Amino acid sequence: MVKTFELAITKVAKLPEAAQEQLGRELLERIESLEQLHAEIDIGIRELDSGLGEELDIEDVIRQAHEEHAKKI
Repeated sequence: MVKTFELAITKVAKLPEAAQEQLGRELLERIESLEQLHAEIDIGIRELDSGLGEELDIEDVIRQAHEEHAKKI
Protein backbone atom coordinates (compact mmCIF):
# COMPACT_ATOMS: atom_id res chain seq x y z
CA MET A 1 0.00 0.00 0.00
CA VAL A 2 1.13 3.56 -0.59
CA LYS A 3 2.59 5.18 2.52
CA THR A 4 0.23 8.15 2.37
CA PHE A 5 -2.79 5.87 2.21
CA GLU A 6 -1.44 3.76 5.08
CA LEU A 7 -1.00 6.92 7.15
CA ALA A 8 -4.56 7.99 6.37
CA ILE A 9 -5.92 4.57 7.39
CA THR A 10 -3.95 4.73 10.66
CA LYS A 11 -5.42 8.13 11.45
CA VAL A 12 -8.94 7.07 10.47
CA ALA A 13 -8.67 4.07 12.80
CA LYS A 14 -8.29 6.50 15.72
CA LEU A 15 -11.57 8.27 14.93
CA PRO A 16 -14.96 7.34 16.37
CA GLU A 17 -16.76 4.52 14.55
CA ALA A 18 -19.37 6.85 13.03
CA ALA A 19 -16.64 9.04 11.51
CA GLN A 20 -14.87 5.95 10.18
CA GLU A 21 -18.09 4.77 8.53
CA GLN A 22 -18.70 8.18 6.97
CA LEU A 23 -15.17 8.38 5.61
CA GLY A 24 -15.46 4.83 4.30
CA ARG A 25 -18.67 5.68 2.46
CA GLU A 26 -17.13 8.84 1.01
CA LEU A 27 -14.04 6.94 -0.14
CA LEU A 28 -16.15 4.23 -1.78
CA GLU A 29 -18.24 6.87 -3.56
CA ARG A 30 -15.07 8.53 -4.83
CA ILE A 31 -13.67 5.22 -6.05
CA GLU A 32 -16.94 4.40 -7.83
CA SER A 33 -16.94 7.85 -9.43
CA LEU A 34 -13.38 7.34 -10.68
CA GLU A 35 -14.26 3.87 -12.01
CA GLN A 36 -17.23 5.35 -13.89
CA LEU A 37 -15.06 8.13 -15.32
CA HIS A 38 -12.46 5.57 -16.41
CA ALA A 39 -15.14 3.50 -18.14
CA GLU A 40 -16.48 6.60 -19.94
CA ILE A 41 -12.97 7.55 -21.06
CA ASP A 42 -12.43 4.02 -22.41
CA ILE A 43 -15.69 4.30 -24.39
CA GLY A 44 -14.60 7.67 -25.77
CA ILE A 45 -11.22 6.33 -26.81
CA ARG A 46 -12.82 3.35 -28.58
CA GLU A 47 -15.23 5.71 -30.37
CA LEU A 48 -12.38 7.95 -31.48
CA ASP A 49 -10.32 4.95 -32.60
CA SER A 50 -13.25 3.74 -34.70
CA GLY A 51 -13.63 7.12 -36.41
CA LEU A 52 -16.75 8.30 -34.59
CA GLY A 53 -15.14 11.48 -33.28
CA GLU A 54 -16.32 14.93 -34.32
CA GLU A 55 -14.30 18.09 -34.64
CA LEU A 56 -15.03 20.56 -31.87
CA ASP A 57 -15.13 24.34 -31.91
CA ILE A 58 -12.88 25.02 -28.91
CA GLU A 59 -14.27 28.53 -28.45
CA ASP A 60 -17.76 27.05 -28.15
CA VAL A 61 -16.56 24.46 -25.64
CA ILE A 62 -14.94 27.18 -23.52
CA ARG A 63 -18.05 29.38 -23.73
CA GLN A 64 -20.29 26.51 -22.64
CA ALA A 65 -17.97 25.66 -19.75
CA HIS A 66 -18.00 29.26 -18.59
CA GLU A 67 -21.80 29.35 -18.77
CA GLU A 68 -22.15 26.10 -16.80
CA HIS A 69 -19.61 26.99 -14.11
CA ALA A 70 -19.98 30.76 -13.84
CA LYS A 71 -20.61 32.09 -10.37
CA LYS A 72 -23.85 33.97 -10.10
CA ILE A 73 -23.56 37.03 -7.91
